[in-house]
Amino acid sequence: MTQLNLSALDQFGPSVVVPDYDPRTLTTGIVHFGVGGFHRSHEAMYLDRLLNAGGHTEWGICGVGVLPSDVKMRDVLEAQDHLYTLVTKSPAGETETRVIGAIHEFLFAPDDPERVIEKLADPATRIVSLTVTEGGYSLNNATGEFDPTGADIAHDLQAGAVPRSVFGLITEGLRRRRGRGIPPFTVMSCDNIQGNGHVTQKVLSAFARLKDADLGEWIAREVAFPNSMVDRITPMTTDRDRRELAAQSGIKDGWPVVGESFTQWVLEDHFTLGRPPLETVGVQVVADVEPYELMKLRLLNAAHQAMGYLGLLAGYTYAHEVCRQPVFVDFLLGYMAREGAPTLKPVPGMDLDAYQHKLIERFASTAIQDTLARLIFDGSERIPKFLLPVVRDQLAWQLAQGGEISHSALVVASWAAYLEAVDAGGPVPPLQDQRGPALLEAVRREATQSGAFLQQKELFGDLGDNPRFKASYLAARESLRQRGPVGAIEALVSQ
Repeated sequence: MTQLNLSALDQFGPSVVVPDYDPRTLTTGIVHFGVGGFHRSHEAMYLDRLLNAGGHTEWGICGVGVLPSDVKMRDVLEAQDHLYTLVTKSPAGETETRVIGAIHEFLFAPDDPERVIEKLADPATRIVSLTVTEGGYSLNNATGEFDPTGADIAHDLQAGAVPRSVFGLITEGLRRRRGRGIPPFTVMSCDNIQGNGHVTQKVLSAFARLKDADLGEWIAREVAFPNSMVDRITPMTTDRDRRELAAQSGIKDGWPVVGESFTQWVLEDHFTLGRPPLETVGVQVVADVEPYELMKLRLLNAAHQAMGYLGLLAGYTYAHEVCRQPVFVDFLLGYMAREGAPTLKPVPGMDLDAYQHKLIERFASTAIQDTLARLIFDGSERIPKFLLPVVRDQLAWQLAQGGEISHSALVVASWAAYLEAVDAGGPVPPLQDQRGPALLEAVRREATQSGAFLQQKELFGDLGDNPRFKASYLAARESLRQRGPVGAIEALVSQ
């Protein structure tokens, strides 16, 4: 077994693809916040493809971490000369093992925030990209507006504060560029949020306005915020993944990434200082991303929520276990065809029916050990962004088209049932949600107040007061109590 680093690249066998370029020749063109598994299986992988094609060494990635948990990533990458292994697996079991070298530097912001800010202010930095999760945008889910009350945001808004949040660091980097007469970089979100570029523009400029009104207006006017749709199922790395990599390829990697073979990136062509020619390595560069992102968010991401809670309540652990049960497959396809898909715009070049069945095939892959617990992480950020917009659109159309919401209502009801199980110490994974205490308190109130869970205005807005949605939710709650998760699904799909 060989420790992964630059000196070891010529020691791996032909089954391991290694960089055709020298990572030491790269310079930073992209600063990326949030170097987790998804970024390393997706954006960094596409840049690695581009670098392997020859040239473009000015588009190296400098990763930045801001959270205490990012210390481990810093240490692992530094020990490995910033190399890591990406293992992709197809539903048929075909595997590719590739060493990625596109991330040539990693900065942990709490160690030296000034160094991060100067990296952002450097004229060579032309793109700042983000995978900070749906909860990293300080966004009020009910109003869609910037929420400045988070601890790090509130700290950064104080006069003279040394930035410690992503928005604080980016804003200070842009302030220095403006002061030095350097054009602004592009801010490129790669998170699963509808209109992620528009959302990033809204929240970043709102933050900046609270620091400096003129700066905020300049950011809103001069900085490009392209929208994007990103897709590759990437479970969390496990010790089993490390052992398998060592046994099969002889590579000792402290933090490899395992993902599915499928990958898609649809990117709006809107950049202030140019961009890499990503269309040459499989990225769909388009004028309008919205049809693609709605398709992915309301079908794939919402389906993850649909299978997550119901699957856990039924005693399953992995996505593939759920998607090998015909009753669950019928439920998921029913949600997608009858509730999610009718809310979509026409998607150029896509067969939506084939896409839905392809999703089931991907979910059912035993090669990707994707846990249901991962799918429901921070559900209070995901359900309002992926599922509730479908409910709103279906309710808005109900008079004309009889918009269906029963599948969505059962998903929300299963979320509440999962929280009840957590509160009672039941056999379900622990709750991992930044709003955990409030969620548990809301579901406790249901014992004496039917539908109290829906009265969380910061999550549901006015949906909790909609009589049709409330009635569907309460019916689904009762069905779960009487029949259990599988029985509730069977009763619904048989209608």
